[in-house]
Amino acid sequence: MSDALKHECGIALIRLLKPLSFYKEKYGSAFYGVNKMYLMMEKQHNRGQDGAGFASIKLDTKPGDRYISRVRSSAQQPIQDIFGQINERINNELVANAKYQDDVALQKRHIPYIGELLLGHVRYGTFGKNSVESVHPFLRQNNWMHRNLIVAGNFNMTNNDVLFKNLVTLGQHPKDKVDTITVMEKIGHFLDSEVAKLYKKLKKEGFSKVEASPEIAKRLNISKILKKSSKDWDGGYVMAGMFGHGDSFVMRDPAGIRPAFYYQDDEVVVVASERPVIQTVFNVAFDKVKELEPGKAIITKKDGQVDIKTILEPLTRKACSFERIYFSRGSDAEIYKERKKLGKLLMPQVLKEINHDTVNTVFSFIPNTAETSFYGMVEAAQDELNKQKTETILAEKEQLTDERLTEILSHRLRTEKLAIKDAKLRTFITEDSSRDDLVAHVYDITYGIVTSKDNLVIIDDSIVRGTTLKKSIIKMLDRLGPKKIVVVSSAPQIRYPDCYGIDMARLEGLVAFRAALSLLKDQGNSNKIEEVYKKCKSQESYDDAKVENFVKEIYENFTDQQISDKIADLLSDTNVKAEVRIIYQTVDHLHQACPKNLGDWYFTGNYPTVGGNRVVNKAFINFYEGKNERAY
Repeated sequence: MSDALKHECGIALIRLLKPLSFYKEKYGSAFYGVNKMYLMMEKQHNRGQDGAGFASIKLDTKPGDRYISRVRSSAQQPIQDIFGQINERINNELVANAKYQDDVALQKRHIPYIGELLLGHVRYGTFGKNSVESVHPFLRQNNWMHRNLIVAGNFNMTNNDVLFKNLVTLGQHPKDKVDTITVMEKIGHFLDSEVAKLYKKLKKEGFSKVEASPEIAKRLNISKILKKSSKDWDGGYVMAGMFGHGDSFVMRDPAGIRPAFYYQDDEVVVVASERPVIQTVFNVAFDKVKELEPGKAIITKKDGQVDIKTILEPLTRKACSFERIYFSRGSDAEIYKERKKLGKLLMPQVLKEINHDTVNTVFSFIPNTAETSFYGMVEAAQDELNKQKTETILAEKEQLTDERLTEILSHRLRTEKLAIKDAKLRTFITEDSSRDDLVAHVYDITYGIVTSKDNLVIIDDSIVRGTTLKKSIIKMLDRLGPKKIVVVSSAPQIRYPDCYGIDMARLEGLVAFRAALSLLKDQGNSNKIEEVYKKCKSQESYDDAKVENFVKEIYENFTDQQISDKIADLLSDTNVKAEVRIIYQTVDHLHQACPKNLGDWYFTGNYPTVGGNRVVNKAFINFYEGKNERAY
């Protein structure tokens, strides 16, 4: 992706179902869970590099022994930082206490981070501070074991203000307004309520205070707590939690916006944001890793019982299509095929743009996430080339010589790696003019391949803001001297803000929105902008369910091609000599390539939850009023 885009976080949960001594005997270490968690987090570092956190719980500890450990970091390499701290602490304990070396019971009692229940999180800060206080997991502490709550999630709530007010109405005094706190405190409230009810019941049954505590843990209904807590949540989320006594859960939103996968055998229960992470770390087959269905939670009790429970009735499935286009690792078998198909489906538009001239066209890609789509596009181009060869041979069969046949068959597609990202370059100068000059050199190019007769086709996975294309890539490619530069996006035009965890909250940052505004001005129809603003303002007091997305009216009089042509104008300037064309994927082809992930609100404005329309209208109001702030 040419535009830097922060997005969803990643979670990992491991529950060891056997005693730690089992893993020591079978795998050579009681630190088996810690080692696996490191691998799971490292394999998901693509989902978050602003912060990382780890928490663990020891089961069946004695009063006075520490049973919860947590470490978080917002360092430059946070995963390495937290596991560096963990390893240093473990090694220091083992060096200082030789008797711990082969005694698993002593290791569990005295060494932190070792435990049967582990939770990891990697974070991209799409909103809020990139400080260690913002890093998950969050901890809600209590002297009663079963009231301790640890929460981490990949989520964004559209109605956090409402959730915060609900907590205040309950008499609480939340320490922050961020949605992580409001969500955790909501779960904590119903956890406290459930515990109080159970204690009252057990007291009537004759249990003493000491006897009641483990019995409460046994009877605690996690499904009931989650149902009450999540009733008013509006957003995309996968929420993971651990309770101090050893129960755990991972819950997915009812539209399935955010992803979650799990695996279970007689040794472990594992949950992660991406399937190949579990496949690789635990060496299991594709079909053994299951997708957690929308609206459901995987709940593991302290005794090891695992249940999949429906917490919220599922909505129409709208799993995020950007997961397939860009965010998730391309090593997933399904995602790899889908990305190739995205590239293949673009080829008819590309052939039309280059007038089917595969002889004088060089194909390339923006490194590195567009590479798989590039392979799909090239396969389709090869099919076209084979068709051209066949047609030429049949047309010339009467007078075909060996030399001419060899010439026809020797025609190869010209595929090259033209753009090379300079990963070490940082735009560290604050003055805008200086920064622009640095951005222009984020990519290097390969010289000596393209001629003045050539079309240059280069594919990117998406075009969000267009900043790097305009200030760097197009200018750099123009230096090669092609007659035409065709930039191809495997994603459709991004027209609307996201409010479920992707860093696309401001309308004016989207190049498709800027193109539509420019077209309105070209037509002398700028009054449409004020008209839409007034309609958005008129709905500010409406309930979310009654709000309409009026921002769609900005685009309604323009074809996709008109907007693409205007984007091409916006992204090239008078210094660019080559003709610049922009080709976008169609929404229909996106759905054809990614049939399981039909969430397309950033392309169509069709939001999967009721809060989405309020957010997009608020984003337009902020744009119109010149407010540089998030709409949710």
